[in-house]
Amino acid sequence: MTTTTETVDTSATDAHPDTLDVVPHWIAGAAVRGSSTRTAEVFDPARGAVTKRVALADDADVAAAVAAATAAFPAWRDLSLARRQAVMFRFRELLDARKGELAEIITSEHGKVLSDALGEISRGQEVVEFATGLAHHLKGEFSENVSTGVDVYSLRQPLGVVGVISPFNFPAMVPMWFFPIAIAAGNTVVLKPSEKDPSAAVWIGELFREAGLPDGVFNVLQGDKVAVDGLLEHPEVRSISFVGSTPIAQYIYETAAKHGKRVQALGGAKNHMLVLPDADLDLVADSAVNAGFGSAGERCMAISVVVAVEPVADALIARVAQRIAGLTIGDGRRSCDMGPLVTRQHRDKVASYIDIALADGADVVVDGRDVRPDGDPDGFWLGPTLIDRVPTSSRVYTEEIFGPVLSVVRVASYEEGVALINAGEFGNGTAIFTNDGGAARRFQNEVQVGMIGVNVPIPVPVATFSFGGWGHSLFGDTKAHGAEGVKFFTQQKAVTARWLDPSHGGVDLGFPQN
Repeated sequence: MTTTTETVDTSATDAHPDTLDVVPHWIAGAAVRGSSTRTAEVFDPARGAVTKRVALADDADVAAAVAAATAAFPAWRDLSLARRQAVMFRFRELLDARKGELAEIITSEHGKVLSDALGEISRGQEVVEFATGLAHHLKGEFSENVSTGVDVYSLRQPLGVVGVISPFNFPAMVPMWFFPIAIAAGNTVVLKPSEKDPSAAVWIGELFREAGLPDGVFNVLQGDKVAVDGLLEHPEVRSISFVGSTPIAQYIYETAAKHGKRVQALGGAKNHMLVLPDADLDLVADSAVNAGFGSAGERCMAISVVVAVEPVADALIARVAQRIAGLTIGDGRRSCDMGPLVTRQHRDKVASYIDIALADGADVVVDGRDVRPDGDPDGFWLGPTLIDRVPTSSRVYTEEIFGPVLSVVRVASYEEGVALINAGEFGNGTAIFTNDGGAARRFQNEVQVGMIGVNVPIPVPVATFSFGGWGHSLFGDTKAHGAEGVKFFTQQKAVTARWLDPSHGGVDLGFPQN
């Protein structure tokens, strides 16, 4: 995934028109402009136009958000599980009833089509559902009479104030990987969303207030690197959850760990789809298009490399190209199949990989720079791009492009394909397409990747399981949501107890014996 902390426009508020709204922070249950005078532009990617600005926090704003979360923590921690769950249930119902509003906000700032936006909200709702039943996962263990008259039991308690730093590509789903479990477990949250699409987070804060969440339990800190570093270094912040690019994930991990925090930092990816000769090529082509170009390829679980075991490559490429030709690229509010990229700079960076491919001797089968969009010509457009015979030494193969660019690498055997996947820097997700159950079972055992799909192109697990890769796709203690998410946002306490009866026999200075 791309970083949420890249350099942005930080011009003073005096430099922008008074007619533009400023997206605020959400601190202690209210929208707050903050003390900083810095802002950044927020675009409608389908129009290529600035539609608002977002506040960028200074140190005082960081301190205010963390102070609000710190003040709210004791009462929220001590609230009964039943009452905490009641708030989460109410939030669940409100979100389900009004998710269309949130989808429109996401599309207006990120650019993805409305169906994609609704899809990401639905996946986030799975974690909210999981959190409504969190009481079951917070149960401790009990051993009676481990020594004479001595019982030992464990408690699982919240950490305190936790920080969440989320990327631009999923402004609703990725935060929901973390904050529902954190809040249901009794923690308080400071969320730092991407400055590229900041409004969804504030909308969620307003919805939580309507659901009855006490002020200060959920806070939104808008900003750039100042806000990120403020959370990483603040002594009251007990943990950091991050999703973004691998270099920033490693920075987050190292900096937060140095300041004594728990860290789950999910980094980048280069996901492969291994296609065996017995696979259903129509299913493969549909899956490759869906997984490669959905959300304009701006997702860490996108399939960016098809590894075709010969002799299937030519037939598969023809099918993929045919499906690309039938896609409509345009404004996500116009029932199109794929929207624009998030910024002009990112669009230009992704498009530059097409030139790299040509220079490295690859064959560009479909060039997305030729797209004719159903939308404003000033939008940040790049159509689906299909590149064949990509050398594994090319940057097109080795780097996370994070856009609608699908590469094809031809191999001679299953073994060569698995070796290629396992040699990669990242270990986030991969898929195999085959009708051979033995090959699929062998693949899931041999491939060195954290999430695997069998005839499933985007193997994102449901919320009851945990999300995260291996290698340079994950830094830190645990994966996101599921059982590992519960462990991350809680700490275990062991209690050894003896309740003496009147016949205990008086003082005994000897070492305790069983």
